[in-house]
Amino acid sequence: MVRPAMPFRFVHTADLHLDSPLRSLALRNAELAGLVRSATRNALVRIVDLCIAESVDALLIAGDLYDGSQTSMNTALFLAGELRRLDGAGIRTFVIRGNHDSQSQVTRELTLPPSVHVFTGRSRAVHVKTLANGRTVHVHGVSFAEPHAPESLLPQFQPPVAGGINIGMLHTSLSGSAAHDPYAPCSVADLQRHGFDYWALGHVHQRQVHCDKPCIVMPGMPQGRDINEAGTKGVTIVTIDAEGLVALDERPIGTAAFERHEIDVSGIADWRDLLEAVSRELIVLRRNMATDNLILRVRLTGVTPLAWRLRRDADLLEAEIANIAAAIGGCWIENTELSCRASVAEQSAADPIGELAALVEHDVLPSFGFRAELSGVAKELLQQLPPELRHVLASDEETLERLALDAGLAGSADVLAHLHGRAATPGGD
Repeated sequence: MVRPAMPFRFVHTADLHLDSPLRSLALRNAELAGLVRSATRNALVRIVDLCIAESVDALLIAGDLYDGSQTSMNTALFLAGELRRLDGAGIRTFVIRGNHDSQSQVTRELTLPPSVHVFTGRSRAVHVKTLANGRTVHVHGVSFAEPHAPESLLPQFQPPVAGGINIGMLHTSLSGSAAHDPYAPCSVADLQRHGFDYWALGHVHQRQVHCDKPCIVMPGMPQGRDINEAGTKGVTIVTIDAEGLVALDERPIGTAAFERHEIDVSGIADWRDLLEAVSRELIVLRRNMATDNLILRVRLTGVTPLAWRLRRDADLLEAEIANIAAAIGGCWIENTELSCRASVAEQSAADPIGELAALVEHDVLPSFGFRAELSGVAKELLQQLPPELRHVLASDEETLERLALDAGLAGSADVLAHLHGRAATPGGD
């Protein structure tokens, strides 16, 4: 559909990972697991709804529609159905294959509407619109042919169309990210030199605008899948006027947002008072989050006489907090973590367990030998994981050592809590 009096407007998204399998073992709640499992599909539905409501000219999907070789035909048929809704509204769709898409045979077998253009491994300019002043708009893109692209794909792109507005689509890790393997690496300076007006990137799951002239945008994923993809996710509406000026409008899309939240329970000595404090915090947090569902990893911190009991009855605590979240509505507990400790005064020398706790805290845990042994065990365990998963737990040696120390601290606290048994504590049994 030609609308010569209007600017060129499109929605830029990437990394939907449709029907991605659940990656968090903590999603033990069947209802919550179902919510997360369906969230990626809901994100695509919302993206299509947004395109139609905003009457944009096109949807640009910069790679990783799917999540690898396990993609079913059911997933692909769902995608085709949503793209047909865009086709019916006169909205074109441009797609490049990312590293995950390249593994899927379904991607190549599926019949898509005629308004959908899937780029191959070599770019060509596709004319998409002519603006009021006669300037033409062209979209360029390069797809991954294989799951890995260790070299830059920029040499596969044609030069910009002279006198036109040129938009490039590229799935790339850019110059590298600690959380992502290198894919089609290139620098922001490389992209700037190529001469396009807008670069629609994909691959890195956090949104970032790298440059405004030319405009280089990584939109982030529209829907997080676990606690490591926390925060409200969305897409970018891009408007390019007849002079080539670019305006960006970020829109939230995801139906569920993962968040980490710490609650300081210092000084609280009664179990009921602690739950009331947690409830107040969750109510405020939920009220301030503009998302259909908030999925929380809660960490309790601080010095409290309840420290022993919280660790001893961690299962009961998690169930109580989950009930609080359920009563709020649209709020879920993915996991509950404890970083509480008893005060030094409570670790009395007259109490053998308290004396042992003080010894562990002040002598054992800070010692070089203990930390070195923990680090060695962590490295040995890390080698048991598949290579592609190791960076998820520890991207560098410092992260691994911190992970090992946190495990040691949590483990010692749990053992001491169980040793404490049914000793009298404020607010106890």
